[in-house]
Amino acid sequence: MTSLVALCGRGHLKEAFTTHFNLISSNPLLISHLLKACVAVPSLPAAHQLHSILTTTGWLTFKFLSNHLINAYAKLHRLDSALQVFDAMPHRNVMSYNIVIGAHIQNGELAPAIELFEEMGERNPATWNAVITGMIGSELNEEGLRLFARMHSEGVSSDAFTLASVSRGCAGLRDSMRGEQVHCYAIRLGLDQDLVVGNSVAHMYMRCGCLILAERVIQHAPLRNVVVCNTLIAGLVQNGRPSSALETYYLMRRAGFYPDTITFVSVVTSCSELSTLGQGQQLHAEAVKAGAMSDAAVVTSLLTMYSRCGCLDDAVRAFQERGVASSSDRVLISSMIAAYGFHGRGDKAIELFNRMELEGMEANEITFLSLLYSCSHSGLKEKGIQLFNQMIKRYRVELGVKHYTCVVDLLSRAGCLEEAERFIRSMPVPPDAVTWKTLLSGCKTHKNADMAKRIAEEVVKIDPRDSASYVLLSNAQSTAERWQDASRVRNRMKALTVKKEPGMSWYELKNKVHHFRIGERSHPQLEEIESYLRELMDELRSHGYVPETGASLHDTEVEEKEHSLAHHSEKLAVAFALMNGPEGLPIRVMKNLRVCEDCHEAMKYVSMVKGREIVLRDSSRFHHFRDGHCSCGDYW
Repeated sequence: MTSLVALCGRGHLKEAFTTHFNLISSNPLLISHLLKACVAVPSLPAAHQLHSILTTTGWLTFKFLSNHLINAYAKLHRLDSALQVFDAMPHRNVMSYNIVIGAHIQNGELAPAIELFEEMGERNPATWNAVITGMIGSELNEEGLRLFARMHSEGVSSDAFTLASVSRGCAGLRDSMRGEQVHCYAIRLGLDQDLVVGNSVAHMYMRCGCLILAERVIQHAPLRNVVVCNTLIAGLVQNGRPSSALETYYLMRRAGFYPDTITFVSVVTSCSELSTLGQGQQLHAEAVKAGAMSDAAVVTSLLTMYSRCGCLDDAVRAFQERGVASSSDRVLISSMIAAYGFHGRGDKAIELFNRMELEGMEANEITFLSLLYSCSHSGLKEKGIQLFNQMIKRYRVELGVKHYTCVVDLLSRAGCLEEAERFIRSMPVPPDAVTWKTLLSGCKTHKNADMAKRIAEEVVKIDPRDSASYVLLSNAQSTAERWQDASRVRNRMKALTVKKEPGMSWYELKNKVHHFRIGERSHPQLEEIESYLRELMDELRSHGYVPETGASLHDTEVEEKEHSLAHHSEKLAVAFALMNGPEGLPIRVMKNLRVCEDCHEAMKYVSMVKGREIVLRDSSRFHHFRDGHCSCGDYW
């Protein structure tokens, strides 16, 4: 018997059967060891053979053996066989039910699991935990919390597993009030110091935006590990604190913890949010050393980071080095399609989509959203409409308001404003403020002030304090030189105390980010920058540059307009980069608003006169200026 148990423990099932068959046929206790080995190996044929022995010997009447057989079938993904054994049992115990309930939940079948739960006479904490976890794992958070309350009312004791599950349910609902109650209950039971519970509670506070409470929970954890650090870092990223997330990462490294794939996804995402290329490159090197580059999520985050920092070639390189293994990489492919679109390479985005189709990979709603965006920013109107129709008729993708907004953008940029408005009014889903603002932006671009006024009112109906709608309307009126109308819009903004988002540009140099705003005098080199910029503008004029004074949206003299345009934040950032940045490398500048026509024209001349590539990201897309030309083809 001892040698048979040892053979089972080492997974030598065949040898155990052949050398000890007589012993197996006469000792039912040995069957349990063999069934465990069937799961460990794994071996479904061996489980079938043991099932036959149990049937012929009549030992299936032993509940513990039937339970072992049900568990083996369930773990070997033969739920149908497990249910046959379960249904044939004349007498069941709590363990019998727990195994089948767990098998249903693992198979994604929550309804029959709940039905069995209600059918049971006796339940133990493991039963309650399984169903609560199943509900919360299926995003039925409210139902899971109600079942937890019922468990508590029936006097069943909670354990660490229960509290970790219900904390995740509170996180899913963003319900900090009930989350705090769960936390207090954990403290009362003395389970708040459990690592899993503490991590789940911290995650809950993070998801609810209670950063101080989350940090307090983590600081009081008796033992910190990578999982705890990941919770804090991911929470900081989700709550809009990417700088703090990076600081926490470096503290984690100094404490001697090694990052895993989850860590890298969060910290690389932080670099994407901050557009800090230098730190992103360092993290890429660390991910390579840690062997994390085989993970699609890590590669996707790196690809997105490089794209958002203006390094499309590096994004492509990360994508190509990873390769596409299966349909599980659809998120990776969608991210690459989005990167192409963000950089105005709609042709490449469509080429990648065609490759997906050839390889039999089905596109989803995210893929199509990226494709529509790519077509919109590359002037591919007809192709975009074709893809939109393909989504509906061939792929039957569930359309959201974002898909419709992309089509509105596609039509608006192409100057089809009336068609875009008809499209919005015929949408089967209610348009949101972004949908109307997209058309309003098109009205400004194509100087249709009358339509702009009508469309702006639609935005105001949805959000009366949306500053962008007033700014776009004012700009549309100014572009059409309707100065009084533009002034009335600005006065209305003042009356409603609606403030325009100030334009800001930033440039990274030696891991430090330098910010520039019109009228901001805090930069230590500002006087030198302004002096250099005056010389630069004179040099550009000598090569044919003429300021686009129409881009100045105020009714002032030409000289005043030129002076105002010359001090736009992106020009200040580029001047600073030319003065201080390394020679020969591309200048990468980020801006929070759309680049104006004059700055766009000026950047072309800077790239030609200075022989430098300038990569400028605005709120809409990337512009790559080389040798006097822009990658957008003046279509943005």
